[in-house]
Amino acid sequence: MTPASQAVASADVVTLPVESATLHVPRPGATALLIHDLRELFKVKVVGLVLVTGWGGFYLGSLASGISSLQRGLLDALLGIGLVSAGAGALNEVLERTTDARMKRTADRPLASGRIPLGLGLLAGMGALGAGACWLLLHCNMLTAALALLTAFTYVAIYTPLKRVTSLATFIGAFPGAMGPMLGWTAARPQIDWQAVALFAILFVWQFPHFMSIAWLYRDDYARAGIRMLPVVQPDGWSTVAEALFYAVLMIPVSLAPWRLGMAGAAYAVIATVLGLVYLAYTIRFARILRVKSDRESRMLARDLLKVSVLYLPLLFTALMLCANGKH
Repeated sequence: MTPASQAVASADVVTLPVESATLHVPRPGATALLIHDLRELFKVKVVGLVLVTGWGGFYLGSLASGISSLQRGLLDALLGIGLVSAGAGALNEVLERTTDARMKRTADRPLASGRIPLGLGLLAGMGALGAGACWLLLHCNMLTAALALLTAFTYVAIYTPLKRVTSLATFIGAFPGAMGPMLGWTAARPQIDWQAVALFAILFVWQFPHFMSIAWLYRDDYARAGIRMLPVVQPDGWSTVAEALFYAVLMIPVSLAPWRLGMAGAAYAVIATVLGLVYLAYTIRFARILRVKSDRESRMLARDLLKVSVLYLPLLFTALMLCANGKH
């Protein structure tokens, strides 16, 4: 054991004498902190969203192929996709550890705070990424494994460093961010169909009002870290609102694409339209950031849009899965 690891070990235990023996008892909270750090390192919340959309893509791809989605293939697909996504998230934190340390909302991340060493974070990220890709190759198909690796590469090697260079990084980051249902689809049906493209488009368009609300909410943090989000580059808010509104309007016809392609019936079209109008209404409400004088109210408008965006996506995919037609 190295001196450094001995120091960590001695910090995590207390020594109690028991009849000439030594009993090592973990300090309360050490395990909970480790679990918290692993959840943060692998971005479990983001992985969860990827798995929900991946599940939807697998289910719909299975219907297109005329097979049941309730088979071992679903679990294999979700495990592989989840591992690749977790590995990419960890590598993202490796690259952003310095900028994360400058932002209040990310300063406590395990790599930014130094609780997890850089080498261990890098090893964990590469290990999860490699294990997920191999799992998809062995248990799904080469197309899904290749797409998963391409997604991770775009996210880690292109989107992440570009965030400090240009606000266009948000547009580029939307591509890997939209791959969840595509990966699920190809895991069930190893080919890229127009239906899979429609699912990709839904995720792609959905991200922009979602991103703009986050960017506005944490614009001071982003500015402090040198990340060139749109509200940092153009702080008056006009471009932020315009981009959010454009994609919120576009979200309605894009969300109806599965209905037009015969993937779901009229009930889905009605639900998608209603959900799209609600999403648009909150985005229009978000536009009030251009007029309000109070930063508190401005943040409230951004936070409300963020909450609605997080609810919108699983509701839309649930409706699509419940209303899905048979083989299409």
